[in-house]
Amino acid sequence: MNYLFNEIEAKWQKYWAENQTFKADSNSDKPKYYVLDMFPYPSGAGLHVGHPLGYIASDIYARYKRHKGFNVLHPQGYDSFGLPAEQYAIQTGQHPAITTETNIKTYRRQLDQIGFSFDWSREVRTSDPNYYKWTQWIFIQLFESWYNNDTNKAEEISSLINIFSSEGNTNVDAVCDDDVEMFSAAEWQAFSSEKQQEILLQYRLTYLAETEVNWCPALGTVLANDEIVNGVSERGGHPVVRKKMTQWSMRISAYAERLLQGLDTIDWTDSLKESQKNWIGKSVGASVTFHVNNHEELIEVFTTRPDTIFGVSFMTLAPEHELVSKITTAEQKEAVEAYIKATAKRSERERMADVKTISGVFTGAYAEHPFSKEPIPIWIGDYVLAGYGTGAVMAVPCGDQRDYDFAKYFQIPIPNIFEGVDISEEAYAAKENVKITNSDFLNGMNYKKASKRAIYELEQLGQGEGKTNYRLRDAVFSRQRYWGEPFPVYYVNGMPQMIEAKHLPITLPEVEKYLPTEEGEPPLGRADVWAWCTETNSVVANDKINDTTIFPLELNTMPGWAGSSWYFFRYMDANNELNFASEEALKYWENVDLYIGGSEHATGHLLYSRFWVKFMKDRGFVGVEEPFKKLINQGMILGTSAFIYREEGTNNYLSEGLIEGKKVAPIHVKVQYVNASDELDIEGLKNDSEFGEDYKDATFVLEDGVYKVGREVEKMSKSKYNVVNPDAICEQYGADSLRMYEMFLGPLEQAKPWNTAGITGVHGFLKKLWKLYVGEDGLKVNDAAPTKDNLKTLHKTIKKVEEDIESFSFNTSVSTFMIAVNELASQKCTSIEVLEPLLVLISPYAPHIAEELYSQLGNTTSIATAAFPKFDASHLVESSKNYPISFNGKMRFTLELPMDMSKEEIEKTVMSHEKTIAQLQGREPKKVIIVPGKIVNIVG
Repeated sequence: MNYLFNEIEAKWQKYWAENQTFKADSNSDKPKYYVLDMFPYPSGAGLHVGHPLGYIASDIYARYKRHKGFNVLHPQGYDSFGLPAEQYAIQTGQHPAITTETNIKTYRRQLDQIGFSFDWSREVRTSDPNYYKWTQWIFIQLFESWYNNDTNKAEEISSLINIFSSEGNTNVDAVCDDDVEMFSAAEWQAFSSEKQQEILLQYRLTYLAETEVNWCPALGTVLANDEIVNGVSERGGHPVVRKKMTQWSMRISAYAERLLQGLDTIDWTDSLKESQKNWIGKSVGASVTFHVNNHEELIEVFTTRPDTIFGVSFMTLAPEHELVSKITTAEQKEAVEAYIKATAKRSERERMADVKTISGVFTGAYAEHPFSKEPIPIWIGDYVLAGYGTGAVMAVPCGDQRDYDFAKYFQIPIPNIFEGVDISEEAYAAKENVKITNSDFLNGMNYKKASKRAIYELEQLGQGEGKTNYRLRDAVFSRQRYWGEPFPVYYVNGMPQMIEAKHLPITLPEVEKYLPTEEGEPPLGRADVWAWCTETNSVVANDKINDTTIFPLELNTMPGWAGSSWYFFRYMDANNELNFASEEALKYWENVDLYIGGSEHATGHLLYSRFWVKFMKDRGFVGVEEPFKKLINQGMILGTSAFIYREEGTNNYLSEGLIEGKKVAPIHVKVQYVNASDELDIEGLKNDSEFGEDYKDATFVLEDGVYKVGREVEKMSKSKYNVVNPDAICEQYGADSLRMYEMFLGPLEQAKPWNTAGITGVHGFLKKLWKLYVGEDGLKVNDAAPTKDNLKTLHKTIKKVEEDIESFSFNTSVSTFMIAVNELASQKCTSIEVLEPLLVLISPYAPHIAEELYSQLGNTTSIATAAFPKFDASHLVESSKNYPISFNGKMRFTLELPMDMSKEEIEKTVMSHEKTIAQLQGREPKKVIIVPGKIVNIVG
């Protein structure tokens, strides 16, 4: 009987689907374990072999945990809102819902054929109104909340209104806007309803504000910082400019300290935690206020070095700072405006990363030093960001290299306030082991003393105080696009109102085109039916807005991270129509025990998810502070690209071995036209439907009768034509081969190159495994008693595989299986007592072949429910030792003896052995050296 892997895999995938083998039970007595993969976006290209790496690892662990007696939740779904589907809709006019559905079908087929043990009964799609109804509901809860610093958590906005009504806001310690005016209870009660709403908007956890955003004209939307790479959009590579817009934002900054502290409670890699710590950016220092000469305006700066206050020789404002237009002199206006316009074309990330370019413009205005009262020139420079700190810095060139370079470039004085330090070549940034000089009352002090004294003196002047600052900014939550969650918001006299939860979801309207309107409104501005009627509580036509009960709805949609910030809770109770999940399900599953996904989400999805979960915990909606207990970032599977070489000025393509010393242009070609020996299928390339015309008249110069391509390991992507489709691999070698090979490539967290030729070794192993159980005449396994060697092989395999899975060292498990099968084959093992548990060990890695052989052994239930074999150390304890018997240090033969034999008994047995007698030929040895359990050496 041959190993017919295609038939076997189709059979068991059908069985799992029909029997819902992997459906999790939310009312189980078993301990729970929740394994999750990062939400995939269903692109039109489908999966390539790099995508399943993390899914295979999580699936192995999920299956292992089931074997270990856990009730495992291992769900899957789709992050199905997003720009790619919308861009395709713009190009083709096809509704994003149609392309998204098509893409999901492709993903589902591919995921199923790889044999993942997902509980598909809980599938989640962010673009499904039954799902985003609850995303809208969470948005409303954020709107109806404020952050109370006294209790250090979010509370209902009604509690804040009660405080305002009884005592005003003078004693309220909240995370809120900076420019909140103080009022009494009487004043609050006298305010109009609209005025009260405006004030509350300054406290709400999600709020409307005019903010600096990353605007991408080509995509017609705002982008988050993590969606911009090298100054252009990650999606499409389009230019991005800074622009002021009224946007929905979320006060993630309220949670900065808790987001930092929470990192100590979760099992994440140090590098990932460090990324989040740097993004949150906690700094301890002082807030300092500078008066602007001849103006009423004040400039507030935050500094971590108040000890250097006397080293300030200029100030720098971000070009976007609101004071720039107010303080710039008439003489400098033209230069300042030109600079601001140029800066708007650079993203924040680009400005932060560019430490070489020095640019700026003098505003013509001066500030007053708080102590010396000396005038300080005020410049603008794009190395200062409006969104970081206060958007202004007190420049101390002797102590900061960027300030130093700026001062040198623009010939601004660089006073030295560090005793005995040479600053002729560079700034001195160290804090320790230096004393302050040229600083009035700070002279002779070290960093700590000078900082404390400077803060004290600033407080006495009313121009500063000690302060902890965070780099983390509030998150912009609006996108000017169509294919996203609609906001549950309508406007009355310009003030946002929330739609009652019982009327959710507010679903996307139909639009004729998916582009912004001619007036620059988001695509929802094109909808004919997109207004809210408060009388019928329904969406109605826009042309009725003049009616007193009909109001405009929000035209923006939510960003991509909205739905992915809480989806892991929905999986716990995905079909619940009354709540996002029941209390019972939330209490049972708690949070994700193991989360696997890419490191690129460190400062986006992972940070936003942690923020939302902490908020939901504050409001009593969930019982956990952190969403993901353990997180593993899988490495990338790289593609091995193929290149042909066009000789400059000709239509000749030279084989790789012929290019030395010649001017050639390397050109990517599709890897499917290259075999395992790097030989190009020239006819296949010429007949390619996409690029064949480019090579129709080309001459391919051969080397030894073949065209050899060049190779290079790169990121696997369509643009490099090095994508390997898992469909073809599954068809040719089977899903079990794909699963084991991806694990065999190397450690999970590391990047590793794909090489299709290498999969043949793993496929050969599975054939050998099959032959261990099945011969030409059928099943070979029987009730024969296992030998001690059989048991030794089995139990050392159990021990190693369990250790490997627990430490996520899946690559070494595959090697262990190969060794075990080779040993058992050489031992001619047929014992079911050994071969059945071996299948359970292999099942998480190669589930289809394991299910088939387990069934052939007479089992009527899925191997997924079988208990993991128990390791018995006694089978690894050696009862005998194969001693090397040496004469004068040279080993002549071996002799197996019991391990518990005494030295005297060993000597007696060895000396009486016929081979010893033959070696000695009647001579008496001088001595016999015996090391029990190791060696016997007869010295003659």
